[in-house]
Amino acid sequence: MKTVSPTIADTVPTPVRTPAVGRRFWTMLGPGFVVAVGYMDPGNWATDIAAGSSFGFALLSAVLIASLAGIFLQGLIVRLTLATGTDLARLIRQRFPRPVAMLVWAVSELAMIATDLAELLGSAIALKLLFGIPIMAGVVISAVLTFGILALPGARGRAPELVVGALMSVVVVCFAWELAIARPDPAALLAGLVPSVELARDPEMLYLSLGIVGATVMPHNLFLHSGLVQARLAEVKTAEERRQAARWLTVDLSTALALAGLVNGAILAVAAVAFQGAAAGASPGIEDAHALLGSSIGGVAALVFAIALLAAGQSSTTTGTMAGQMVTEGFLNLRLRPVTRALITRGASLIPALAVLGSAGDRAVDGLLVLSQVVLALTLPFILIPMLLLLRNDKLMGGLAMAPLTLRLASLTVLVLTGLSGWLAGTTAMV
Repeated sequence: MKTVSPTIADTVPTPVRTPAVGRRFWTMLGPGFVVAVGYMDPGNWATDIAAGSSFGFALLSAVLIASLAGIFLQGLIVRLTLATGTDLARLIRQRFPRPVAMLVWAVSELAMIATDLAELLGSAIALKLLFGIPIMAGVVISAVLTFGILALPGARGRAPELVVGALMSVVVVCFAWELAIARPDPAALLAGLVPSVELARDPEMLYLSLGIVGATVMPHNLFLHSGLVQARLAEVKTAEERRQAARWLTVDLSTALALAGLVNGAILAVAAVAFQGAAAGASPGIEDAHALLGSSIGGVAALVFAIALLAAGQSSTTTGTMAGQMVTEGFLNLRLRPVTRALITRGASLIPALAVLGSAGDRAVDGLLVLSQVVLALTLPFILIPMLLLLRNDKLMGGLAMAPLTLRLASLTVLVLTGLSGWLAGTTAMV
């Protein structure tokens, strides 16, 4: 099949060589904030709501650990991309035997579909909460909204990044407002940031803690971040320019993911306040949290919650499509227009969503969300392990090769997340 459009790297107008240091920083700004959207997607909402409703502020420490792990792993992707000048998908295709590369590609496509399914459902739930639209109709409307964003002029450049950044700002502002309305106890918030021995003793607390960490690092974010960084390095030639780019990109990444961590903490805290004193029972879902916010805190809080969910779900579907485009270009050397790529992934996720919802109705949403998270947990090691092997190649990394201690920490992180993903998938599938 012939190529139909330039690659993302070719079409993002982000020159780095410029005498103005401030301008160079602004050309680097963006990848971290786009990636941060995946750290605030509906999957994270579900785990944060369950944690806050069941254990109050006690699992804020899990949110903190998840945020730190995310910053570390995304930082490794930045370093790998800077060292090689190539995005993760292309590196795997170039550096591994073809059967291995094709296996990783197939698994990555499955992860894209699972991610898209979860984001579709999150947006559909938000439309139901805001306008009373049935979930099935909301799924279709959400798909159309995504196509509209990707059809914007400049959609192969920075336009989607700007739209996603605006949507992320909506989420941040909404949850800052939610916190102001909920007025959680500051002392309880600070106490929750310190891990407790109860995390290891209570099986449910441990499960939710691991769920928070496991839902944070998502396969598509690794490809997305690498592609966005690579798109900004067309004119980075010297070692000094790479070091300077690394500093700016690290600031961008750390700031964005720290902000995403604060939003996740806010979701948990708002759920803790809303469900305080509520009767014990099954773990609540997103719709339950919305209803209880309205009754315990106020109608404004419930409205803001739904608006934030719509912004989070819609921005996540857009970044997922961007990541899918990078996967197709990198593994298959096939350049697709954003709308075309969205049609492929969205079509693959719409079929099971509409089929299940058509037969079982809105009550099937929770089951579909669980299924999407199980798939993501199973696919994550297929991307993390090749990434680690590339990082351990000193010849490939050149002057940006990592120190032995950093490599050991990276290996430990990948090992823990791989074991965690398998355990979570197995445990969830048996529930």
